[in-house]
Amino acid sequence: MSLIPITDIIERVRSLSVRKIALQAPEGLKRELPLLAEALRAEGYFVIISGDPCYGACDLALDTLEYADILIHFGHTPLMDHPRVLVEPILQPEQIPPLDSVLPLLTGNKIGLISTAQHANSLPLLAEELKKHGFMPVIAPASPRTPLPGQVLGCTYTAARETAADCLLYLGTGVFHAIGSGIAGRVPVISLDPYTGEAGVVETDRPLRRRFAVIEKARSADRFGIIVSQKCGQNRMKLAEELLSLHPRAEIVLLREVTADQLLNLGFPCYVNTACPRLGLDDQVRFPVPVLSPPEFEILCGRREWDDYEIDEIRS
Repeated sequence: MSLIPITDIIERVRSLSVRKIALQAPEGLKRELPLLAEALRAEGYFVIISGDPCYGACDLALDTLEYADILIHFGHTPLMDHPRVLVEPILQPEQIPPLDSVLPLLTGNKIGLISTAQHANSLPLLAEELKKHGFMPVIAPASPRTPLPGQVLGCTYTAARETAADCLLYLGTGVFHAIGSGIAGRVPVISLDPYTGEAGVVETDRPLRRRFAVIEKARSADRFGIIVSQKCGQNRMKLAEELLSLHPRAEIVLLREVTADQLLNLGFPCYVNTACPRLGLDDQVRFPVPVLSPPEFEILCGRREWDDYEIDEIRS
């Protein structure tokens, strides 16, 4: 069974005056695209599949519009309006697992509920179940970058910061978004796997200690490359220009993809990342030298104290 609603997509494009269509999806959905392309071609459309890596709606394959009338981007919620881009989120069915494992881990009464786009539509069900056990669940409203209530991104934790909860309950797989939410919200985070029902307390102190060690290692650097992304939803040139003024030997480096080889070849002993905030926090082990977030660079340059540490976010 295809995860992409092929019939619905065909009906949608039939209503548009287009003949050439480009398709884009993240790695987990890419194998769905050939089947959709085949169905669209059977309807008389010319179809292009973007094969480049895709990390989110911040990473639209706008270059395909040189050859297509529209781009259909799957798997994420929209971050921006573009007259020739259709964004099709792929949401999981509204369901939650049994809460036996998570209930003993919750602290306080007011519980902030957060999730990624795939499972955010199940948060109201989770809230109703928690109410039966005497808790007061809170789901933050949508924001400009997170159009689903309670939704968090790897670069935006508005929903985690605005609940004013005693603790956060993250419904989703993996722990990256949960760690970021805990750092942003400054409260304990419990994770709940929507498929297995497994729950656990999310560790945020250890990642912060690792980031402190990276900042200390960066103190020996005498030059800094300030990375600016060419991707449409990640470009923060204005921020990079502000950071440039903090050190006399900093230079702006424009990149499409940030890889270990590129950083090694450029030769800076330290980089400051204004591209995807996940890069330094999640991928530091891949890089040959320290990669600091903008707030971490401010700490290094004495503009910010460690006690005022913030996780890097793109808020607009």
